[in-house]
Amino acid sequence: MTSPSATTPKPRTGEPAAIPATPAGAPAPSTPAHDVGLLLLRVVLGLTMAAHGAQKLFGWFGGGGISGTGQFFTASGYPAGDAMAVLAGLTETLGGLGLVLGLLTPLAGAALVGTMINAIAVHGAGSFFAPQGIEYELLLTAGAAALALTGPGRYAADRFLPVLRGHRLAHGALAVGLGVVTAGALLLVRN
Repeated sequence: MTSPSATTPKPRTGEPAAIPATPAGAPAPSTPAHDVGLLLLRVVLGLTMAAHGAQKLFGWFGGGGISGTGQFFTASGYPAGDAMAVLAGLTETLGGLGLVLGLLTPLAGAALVGTMINAIAVHGAGSFFAPQGIEYELLLTAGAAALALTGPGRYAADRFLPVLRGHRLAHGALAVGLGVVTAGALLLVRN
């Protein structure tokens, strides 16, 4: 004999089936559409940022390389322009590739958030829209933060890392906080 509360009532004809409850603290089940959407966002955002990093590090895609980017950082008030060019280039390249692979996604997204906060500060807030505005930088920042907070989805290398297999909002929030604090520290050394 079973208790009435132990059985699940059958939905009446025309009613949607009940959505199974997830245990407290467990991540909600993802759908294939959700996972493909996150994969698309990760690949486009990640490759865009990795290309920006390659401009800084190697001069690819019309970039200035370390020397040219270093001069830009010096002119923008950062000390040790060449070192800042390497730091920004590595952060953008590795953070971007991390997003593409879905590897250490909270940290990869947070690294890009920190870099883009500095880009917004350097670019200035003269207006919102291009060519002098910050809309592009803000969109990249928000996308990176969203991926850090939501996780990479099912089609990601993080699924093979026990600590990140079941992505938690706390992981993403801590990582984004670290990115914001690091960005703030870099802005404090800027003249």
